[in-house]
Amino acid sequence: MVAGYRAIALQTKCYAVNNAASREEALVTIKQNLQRLKSQIQASCSFVGADTKLIVLPEYFLTGFPIKESIEEWKHKACIMPGDEIYESLCNIASENSVYLVGNVYELDDNFPDLYFQICFIVSPSGRIILRYRRLTSMFTPTPHDVLDKYIEIYGVESLFPVAKTEIGNLACLASEEILYPEIARCLAMRGAEVFCHCTSEIYGIRNAPKDVAKLARAYENMAYVVSANSAGIANIPIPESSTDGGSKIVDYRGLVLAETAQGESMSAFAEIDIEALRRYRRRPGLANLLSRQRFELFAHFYSSTSFYPANNLLGKKPDRKHFYETQRSVIEKLIEKGVI
Repeated sequence: MVAGYRAIALQTKCYAVNNAASREEALVTIKQNLQRLKSQIQASCSFVGADTKLIVLPEYFLTGFPIKESIEEWKHKACIMPGDEIYESLCNIASENSVYLVGNVYELDDNFPDLYFQICFIVSPSGRIILRYRRLTSMFTPTPHDVLDKYIEIYGVESLFPVAKTEIGNLACLASEEILYPEIARCLAMRGAEVFCHCTSEIYGIRNAPKDVAKLARAYENMAYVVSANSAGIANIPIPESSTDGGSKIVDYRGLVLAETAQGESMSAFAEIDIEALRRYRRRPGLANLLSRQRFELFAHFYSSTSFYPANNLLGKKPDRKHFYETQRSVIEKLIEKGVI
């Protein structure tokens, strides 16, 4: 039995490192972000209650995202290595507050020295990283799909869709626009995911944006919770600060919004997560039990025999931002030739 608990989609401001002239200068900002975060998490847990067990942070909350920086420049300025002091600080924050802490950072990998990956991590209340999910689809960031054969050879195919089975339920991660790709959430659901932790940085407005609609859809079609944390703005970049600000929310397994916040820094997107109710719902036969009614054999041939965006397109290459545009343009041209679009 899993007791009900509170989750918080913590909407916090990102102070970006793009203006930093060196790695050392960037680290000053990163450590200041960590200090602010430590205080906010402690205060939020005190306000929401001792039964707070899960906190999800926004996308790239420590650094912002590369704008004019090349792959090489961003590697040296903003990326972190597994096991370094930044992770150690995040692990301490999780253990000090007895929560599962979910976040999103840019990470280096010695097996792929010319690249970096954008990852979501989950830290347990014991202060241990129990899940690393590397974003699988991105416009400008290298992904495991771009080096797929070598990646699977090193880490195995199971590493692509990790799910952490914990005492508060089966947790999985989605990064930003990946909420728009139903296949990613579905593969995680196939592996037992019950709570999708969604680290995002997105436009929020008075009308439902595509990502907002997708959050409800991914929750309903997979019969899972979505805990989605958006930025409370991004400072220190040329883009207007509040362009990605607001709308953090928690959606239940019926696609119903349990909690949502407006703009600005806020911990008010919190709600109870009832895993036992979710499991009863998943085990009840009927029209609404979409997960048990999936007929994957119908689709398997078409997926296995079709390729749009090419795998392994970065193997043996040192990429620049132009590579991603050129690859997408090539895909579009091929789809036109085939009459797909």
